[in-house]
Amino acid sequence: MPPPPEPHARSARDLLFATRAGRIFLAAAAVKLLIAIIERTAGTSPWLSVIGTLAGLILVITALLFILRGIRAARRQLLWPVRRKLIVSYVFIGLVPALLLLVFFLFAGQVLFTSIAAYLFKTGYESYLTNAMQIAAATANDVAHDPSHAGAILASKVRNLSPVNPGLSVAVVPVSSTSEVSFAREGPWRHLDPPSVPLPLYVRTDGFRAKNIVCRTADGNDMLIARAVASPEAAGSLFVAIVDIPLGQQVADRLRETTAIRAAGVSVTAGQTGGREPQPCKPDAEPVPAAEGPSAVPFRYDRSMAFIDYTDWETGVPSQVVVGLRVRLRDLYDEVTEAYSFRIAGSDVSFGRAMLSFVLLIGILFLIIQIAALVMGLALARSITTAVHGLFEGTERVRQGDFTHRIDVQSRDQLGQLADSFNQMSTSIEHLLEQAAEKRRLEEELRIAREIQMSLLPAGPLDMPGISMSALCVPAREVGGDYYDYFRLGDRRFSLLIADVSGKGTSAALYMAELKGLLLSLSQIYQSPRQLLIEVNRIISDHLDTKSFITMTYAVIDLDARTMVFARAGHTPLVYLPGSAAAAGQLRRAQVLVPDGMVLGLRVPNIERLFPHHLVEHTIALGPADVLAFYTDGITEAMNAAGDLFGDARLSHLIEEHAHFEIAELRERILRDVEAFAGAEDQHDDLTMILLKVDEAG
Repeated sequence: MPPPPEPHARSARDLLFATRAGRIFLAAAAVKLLIAIIERTAGTSPWLSVIGTLAGLILVITALLFILRGIRAARRQLLWPVRRKLIVSYVFIGLVPALLLLVFFLFAGQVLFTSIAAYLFKTGYESYLTNAMQIAAATANDVAHDPSHAGAILASKVRNLSPVNPGLSVAVVPVSSTSEVSFAREGPWRHLDPPSVPLPLYVRTDGFRAKNIVCRTADGNDMLIARAVASPEAAGSLFVAIVDIPLGQQVADRLRETTAIRAAGVSVTAGQTGGREPQPCKPDAEPVPAAEGPSAVPFRYDRSMAFIDYTDWETGVPSQVVVGLRVRLRDLYDEVTEAYSFRIAGSDVSFGRAMLSFVLLIGILFLIIQIAALVMGLALARSITTAVHGLFEGTERVRQGDFTHRIDVQSRDQLGQLADSFNQMSTSIEHLLEQAAEKRRLEEELRIAREIQMSLLPAGPLDMPGISMSALCVPAREVGGDYYDYFRLGDRRFSLLIADVSGKGTSAALYMAELKGLLLSLSQIYQSPRQLLIEVNRIISDHLDTKSFITMTYAVIDLDARTMVFARAGHTPLVYLPGSAAAAGQLRRAQVLVPDGMVLGLRVPNIERLFPHHLVEHTIALGPADVLAFYTDGITEAMNAAGDLFGDARLSHLIEEHAHFEIAELRERILRDVEAFAGAEDQHDDLTMILLKVDEAG
């Protein structure tokens, strides 16, 4: 995405006319133009020059301000994307140091390469200068012993030593007319003629010994010559032996064989000759050909140069000559490592060559790692910036009110988690309005379900002489399936039930309504609680879903017969406190009655046979002051902050302790104790209970 425009971004017109710097720039330009017109028409003056200089300085300063502002704006435009910032950071942190190291090692290698090549060549060439001196000294002594055979001696020297010193030229030059040896020479002498008498003054006075001289061919190529001048050891000898070994193609080839370095042209350095050109070579001289011109030695990996001192033969002025060198790195390495290299057993590879291969392998690995690091850096930068760009685009869409936009999570790292969190956040924001409507809808549904539940309960207490009854149903925050009811079966006979439908909400309330309809009709048909529960289970099993069931206790009380017959279909126990013990002055103990019975509505194989088999009908003889407590699990499973349950034992003890209260007061006492036990803990089940007390008068 393009960067957002700066709040203070202006066009070029605005910069010139709407800013102070722009107006100053225009004013200075106008002054400069006016001064130029005046100077062209009326001539110049010192005041005009001063004003023009000030105007030009102002133009430069304001132009620099505009340039700096443009650079800042361009930098912002260039580095606004995070991806470019990361790439630039990686380039400066990872790539630039690697390139600098590479350049450093290449430059250091080039310096080392050229230095070693120059040293090897100079050492190899100086051996020819040493040979020339030795040959000159030996020749002078031999001729001094037998002056009459000087020519034969020279011929023998040239014949024997030329194979080792190509181009060897030897001459005997008398330094006086009284010398017993006449001028003689042997060898090709294609480069220069032998020195003639008289010899240069510095040679006669200071001694020349072995030095390098230079001559120049007609086409401008310079030729280096190793020259040695020696006198015989015997005193009084008036001649010298002069030996020349020119640096021709043959000498260059031999130097290449011994040093792995080939000479590639000779050039006298400019400004080193004192204004005197080297002496001319003979037309048939064969200097070493230059690689690329006589004085050009390019800076390349396979090229180097050596600076060799030479002396002007006529004047004795010292100077330097540059010898171009050509060498292959491999050959130079073999030459340098020859002293400690050895052949690896069973192969033609030397130890030095193996080490070089190892170094090259390390270099290749370094290059591969650097390329991999570059690729990985770019990939990481792309992954980071893609995530950042997605987050930026997502926030823009959310800011515009589009809460349906989702970011594509492409990784499982922190950025991926951030994108996932953003998606979750946008999802939450998207559902905020829906949640408000959904909350209202659910509250309405719960209100309706609670109304259904309350409408199914009896409108008031049972009014029948001889029995006192009190019931309560305290709904929890969620609508449950607790249900209690009673039906008159005669003047002195009635039935009651308490049930709990599994589940919460509207479905539980609807199942409870269906159960009430069944019991209204079946209670008039079946006098036995056991038979009634069997029929209810048979009918309702086909209407409940597989995850729902109903627990219920159904009892039939006959006040004339003073009995209560009941059956329990998986419901909570029944607490029975006999009143006969109180009449006899004994301590009353509550009984927790738990006859067998399965829950209603289970869909299991053979349920038609299993349900009647496990259902037991129980009969209790009623007496004065007997107390009966029917309840749901919301009473006994009320939980406190410590996770403890209220329990059947605590309820039984509470009934024993307060059985002498009126039935309504006993109900309130039990309710207050349950609420005090639970404290501030949320209870998610209804508190439903039926208390019966047999009146003594009845």
